[in-house]
Formats: sequence, structure tokens, C-alpha cells
Amino acid sequence: MNAAAEVVLEQLMAGFFEAVSFREGSYPCRDRLVRIFASEGRLIRNTSGVPEVSTVSDFITSRETSIITGELLSFSEFEVASSTTVFGNMAHRLSVYRKSALTHSGKIESKGIISTQFSQTRSGWNIISMSWDDERPGLSVPEL
Repeated sequence: MNAAAEVVLEQLMAGFFEAVSFREGSYPCRDRLVRIFASEGRLIRNTSGVPEVSTVSDFITSRETSIITGELLSFSEFEVASSTTVFGNMAHRLSVYRKSALTHSGKIESKGIISTQFSQTRSGWNIISMSWDDERPGLSVPEL
């Protein structure tokens, strides 16, 4: 693997997890998310029968709305294992993650897998798409 690309991709993923995580009384880092993703980037929540595809702006707006309405009070997400492949100007990373959220209904904890695609752009590496699914009865996260 390209060692320089691996360092940048590690930083992008760490930046993503830091940007979406926030403590009670604060917000996710909107600007950081915008910088990490390509302008046409997509986030795909694939936890039900129909994928929910969002632009970065749509994702941020939805999350901020949940915070403003008091539905989501805090959120933490972090990577626990990963596997990355780089080929030329593209890369793919499978990440096992854990997340916890404090909602108006109580605490939620889960884990799942994120599939992230990166592309080398004029400004460097960016995330072009990210799709995730969470564990549930009958679906367990395998070892990477």
C-alpha cells in the first residue's frame, strides 16, 4: 500500500469520527465534514430495507435538526478495526465502528461496518461515499 496515502486516509477517517461526535450542549463540526468529503460526496445509511442517501449538507442538516429538537443529546462514534486498499487514485476502507448516543428516549449503543470510498482530487484525498449498516438480530459484525 502507498504509505503516504495510508496516513492521509487514516487522518480523514479519524477526522470524520471526530466531526460527527459531540457532547451534550454542543454540535458536530460542520466545517470539518464539508472539508473531508468531495463536493459531490454521499452518505448512505443502509440500516433498513431502503438505503437513505444524503448529500453532506443533507446529513449535517438532519443531524442538527435532531439536536435542536432535543431528539439527539450527544453522540460518539469511533473506529475499532479497519482494512484499507489503495489503488492509484482511489481507495476503499472497511471500518468496524462502535457508537453511542444519548437521546430523549435514553442511551443507545451499537456497532456496525462502514464502507468508505476515497478519491484523489485536485485538493488531495477526499471521501466520495460512505455507506454503513449496524448489527441487529441475525446480522453480526465479522472480524476484519
